[in-house]
Amino acid sequence: MPSSNPAFKGLGGAGNGQNAGWGAQPQYGAPGQYGAPAPTDPYAAPSPYAATGTQYLTMDDVVQKTGLSFLVTVLSAAVTWALLPEDVALGLALPAVLVAFVLGLVIAFKQIANPVATLSYGALYGVALGAISEVFNGLYPGIVVQALVGTFGVFAGMLIVYKTGAIRVTPKLTKWVLAAGIGVLALIVVNLLASFFIDGGLGLREGGPLAIGFSLLVIGVAAFFLLLDFDLADEAIRRGAPAKFAWYIAFGLLVTVIWLYIEILRLLSYFRE
Repeated sequence: MPSSNPAFKGLGGAGNGQNAGWGAQPQYGAPGQYGAPAPTDPYAAPSPYAATGTQYLTMDDVVQKTGLSFLVTVLSAAVTWALLPEDVALGLALPAVLVAFVLGLVIAFKQIANPVATLSYGALYGVALGAISEVFNGLYPGIVVQALVGTFGVFAGMLIVYKTGAIRVTPKLTKWVLAAGIGVLALIVVNLLASFFIDGGLGLREGGPLAIGFSLLVIGVAAFFLLLDFDLADEAIRRGAPAKFAWYIAFGLLVTVIWLYIEILRLLSYFRE
């Protein structure tokens, strides 16, 4: 493991002044001080503390890349809200979501750890979030601030839960969370398809008690996905992943937080109605 400690820099062997005199003695086959052959030169071996040239992932990398990704998303949303007329913003929202959705699938399945891919995803979704937030805030003044506070609260709460070990991420828990995520996605798709034939579909998005319960379920599942994201970061650091892998972790956190924000925004609108 590379180290920046200056105490280790003298252990490289070749340039050490104390060991320079050993180069004058016979190294292979010739008698040494006691007449026995010297099979190897221990000072010629590479030092375990020598720099390898590989930058390993650290928590600072994860925090910095994630913070930058969220900053790009927020700036994109703010520009869309502040500078574009509402009808123009809404017209751009659907294409931005579709492109971001395809890009997200490519990043997820190919595990692309690239700043351009992650930041592009954040910027595209920022356009959609800016338009959606503007519409919701027009209908229910102040709801966006409430949704942001709620999202931050859930994020901070799950981070505390993870760091204190109150809920440990085990393979069994991971399977349950992934299964719950697939189940929620299936219900959303079925509700959407049913809405083409039945007014309101299954009633999961109609604002009644069933819709409120479903939104609470989705928020709960999204919160547990945050635990998986936190565990992914810790596991990558423990396994010595390259520093650029932080961009993939940032992408995962971005997906979960955007999902969480939209669902909290939707739940608050139910209560406003």
